[in-house]
Amino acid sequence: MAYGTLYAVGSPNVRPTGQHLMAGLRHVGFRPVAAMRTEDAPDNDNTDQNDRGRRYLVTLEDGPPLDVTVVDREQQAQGFFYRAWRRLTLRGITQRRSIQSLRQALEQEALLAYAAIAAGANAPKLIATSELGPDAVMLVYEHIGGRSLDQMEDEEITDDLVRSAWRQVKALQSRRIAHRRLTGDALLVDRSGKAFVTDLRGGEIAAGDLVLRMDVAQLLTTLGLRVGAERSVSGALAVLGPDAVADCLPLLQPIALSRSTRATLRRLARERSQQEREAVLEASRAAKEARVQDAAEAAAERTPEHEAERTSLEKPDHTSDRTSEPKAGQRAGHKAERKSLRTEKQAEKQAEKRAVDDAMEEAREGDLLAQIRRQVLLIRPQAPVEPVRLERIKPRTLFSFIAGAIAAYFLISQVTQADFGVLVEQAEWGWVAAALGFSALSYVAAAMSLLGFVPERVPFRKTVLAQVAGSFVKIVAPAAIGGVALNTRFLQRAGVRPGLAVASVGASQLFGLGCHILLLGLFGYLTGTEKTPDSLTPSRTVIAGLLTVAVLVLVVTAIPFLRKFVVTRVRSLFAGVVPRMLDVVQRPQKLVTGIGGMLLLTGLFVLCLDASIRAFSGPDVTQLSYASIAVVFLAGNAIGSAAPTPGGMGAVEGALTLGLIAVGLPMEVAAPAVLLYRVMTLWLPVLPGWICFNQLTRKGEL
Repeated sequence: MAYGTLYAVGSPNVRPTGQHLMAGLRHVGFRPVAAMRTEDAPDNDNTDQNDRGRRYLVTLEDGPPLDVTVVDREQQAQGFFYRAWRRLTLRGITQRRSIQSLRQALEQEALLAYAAIAAGANAPKLIATSELGPDAVMLVYEHIGGRSLDQMEDEEITDDLVRSAWRQVKALQSRRIAHRRLTGDALLVDRSGKAFVTDLRGGEIAAGDLVLRMDVAQLLTTLGLRVGAERSVSGALAVLGPDAVADCLPLLQPIALSRSTRATLRRLARERSQQEREAVLEASRAAKEARVQDAAEAAAERTPEHEAERTSLEKPDHTSDRTSEPKAGQRAGHKAERKSLRTEKQAEKQAEKRAVDDAMEEAREGDLLAQIRRQVLLIRPQAPVEPVRLERIKPRTLFSFIAGAIAAYFLISQVTQADFGVLVEQAEWGWVAAALGFSALSYVAAAMSLLGFVPERVPFRKTVLAQVAGSFVKIVAPAAIGGVALNTRFLQRAGVRPGLAVASVGASQLFGLGCHILLLGLFGYLTGTEKTPDSLTPSRTVIAGLLTVAVLVLVVTAIPFLRKFVVTRVRSLFAGVVPRMLDVVQRPQKLVTGIGGMLLLTGLFVLCLDASIRAFSGPDVTQLSYASIAVVFLAGNAIGSAAPTPGGMGAVEGALTLGLIAVGLPMEVAAPAVLLYRVMTLWLPVLPGWICFNQLTRKGEL
């Protein structure tokens, strides 16, 4: 009842108004004239600064203006879930409590402001504090005037300013004070070029070595993003010394940095990857154009005498048919010509490979953290660089644990309802053997679907072994990730260049997605028309699904943000995949192998699921059509690929069981059938996959 009243009437606004602020200033002895809200830095990536408080510039009747920070309960609660998540996932880092009272927040910021100035650091001087009612507090600072580092142009950041920022950190760390938010928005530069540290609310006193080293790593990255790794490290070495800088290298990792810095590094990594991809495509195109131009020039320079000589060599000499020497000479001439053509082709491929490699080397630029490490190692080659493990638990591990628990609960609830003793006694072992055979043949089809999109020669037998090894990898990684990584690594070890290996696997995945969608639509249509064979009208479910897809497409294309997001992702995907697809299209045999492998792979999995169903279906159970089984398999496989659990555990079992029940199979048959199918396709191949994985790894082929 109370929540209903709040929803209908609304909750009261606890934010202090301008009148509250002016009254609070008068209460502590000031005579304010006007107060103007100051905007934060225009960087939208500063998502970790949401709880810093609202800032105001207050003009007094006499004297310099004041900087006032107001903190209320609403802003204090911002970032609660992020802080709770950091506290849960990070180890060895002292996190402040997720929720502080306003009094505690006020006291902490006041203490840090006084401690920073006492340590000799340039920081705004706190001159007054006060409560603004029961739900807000204010802190009054002397007005410094100036701009934050984020608001300055790169050219304005001089080496003196960089060293000035490092001197503030040195002063803080001399008294064991950690700032914990040394981003560009927390560094203020006044009109004389002097650096100040602000936003001390998230810091702590009597900090441990780990937190102090994190501050050094954070400022190295913050300054490196603006002036480069070399100047950032040079300023740190000049102020802190090589030992203090080298000690922070194990903490130079994204998880130890602020949210805004991590977002900036991710954006730069995407831009760098795009530049490398464009450089490779441009180099490949230029090499092909140069090869075509050279061939045209060679054809133009070819004289009629050379043509006549070549024709005379190719034309059979009837006057010397009775002797063997002219024939041997002709064969030798043809053989030499073919050898020269092969040599020219190999030279052209090597030249193109060198051009692409050179373009990659020119475009390749290590990420900022790697550049900082290299600069520090030039001074301290023996410095430790192995990253410290800061994560107590990874998000993937947590999601896998939760999904595994849900899957175990679901499977246990399904299994307990089935009498497996009776089922095993009544099972038809011939169909169990057939399911095993279909599962084994699926690895051959998977190898075909991969090699069909690789123009280079790759041994088929080793490719099959790599697909078997993927069964072991699926247990420790999500289904949509482990196989992609393993196939890419295998192709690289087989001699395919890294960029082309990624493009080949991407082309295979893209084409597989297209086939999956088309087959799902086709079998869904056939399933909808099964009950009315004389009619070609699809079922209402199929029509509803198509309409839903159409509406989603219209929504995505109508909203600029979603449209830009989709276009960017699709463009980055097609940038490397489309050229590879064009190479494959020029080889019809490869294309047929790839498409046939994908269709055969889907068919074998459908047959395996059908054999699992028949193994537990008695004479009284109605047999399902292949179209219905195919729809259930394709839908369950799609859900399993999207699930973050290894091998799609939990999601696949639930989707297949519910799908089979929905198409008319009894639950007491559907549950053991799905369990048998998953044993054949997921659990039974683990041991052979582990053997193949170790064998390929030992031989350097993975």
